[in-house]
Amino acid sequence: MTDAPVIPVIVLADIAHAVPLARALVAGGIRMLEVTLRTPVALACIERIARDVPQALVGAGTVRSSADAQAAAMAGARFAVSPGYTHAIGKACHELGLPLLPGVATGSEILAAQEDGYSQLKFFPALQAGGAAMLKAWQGPFGDVRFCPTGGVTAANAHELLALSNVACVGGSWLTPADAVAGGDWARITQLARAAVQLRGA
Repeated sequence: MTDAPVIPVIVLADIAHAVPLARALVAGGIRMLEVTLRTPVALACIERIARDVPQALVGAGTVRSSADAQAAAMAGARFAVSPGYTHAIGKACHELGLPLLPGVATGSEILAAQEDGYSQLKFFPALQAGGAAMLKAWQGPFGDVRFCPTGGVTAANAHELLALSNVACVGGSWLTPADAVAGGDWARITQLARAAVQLRGA
């Protein structure tokens, strides 16, 4: 969570795009790559990146079950990100030795994740669930938790979130616009990554 200010949330529909996209992001200074399990080729993309782009730390997003966690680990994912949290997902990732960034949107979910040993959490969907105001409210009762807000985060509002003491990084899809990926505009993606790296000091 502290490697860079932004973890890109990546949706890949074409295996051929996986490696050049990962290389473009790494060239811009972004190494933590969350490839979401939202397409039929997602696991194959994770496998390709893990094999061919060793500088990247590729993880699986949209992990919704212990089976998803198992499949992600087998594909070479270095971490998992879930849109919510259940004890079963936490237990599976722990047993697999797969670091998990669990999704939470309420105090009860934070407590459940903490009971299972997780104190670095994804706040999702961040803007829809209260944004910066909610994160500020959580600073009191959950002062020992660090968050990665994801959902509605853009280059325009990321700085407001990153300025909060309990925010370690943000997650966002703006680093990998669908048109740039489809068109193979890797130079544009590298530029977006470079700009994202500078957000923490903005």
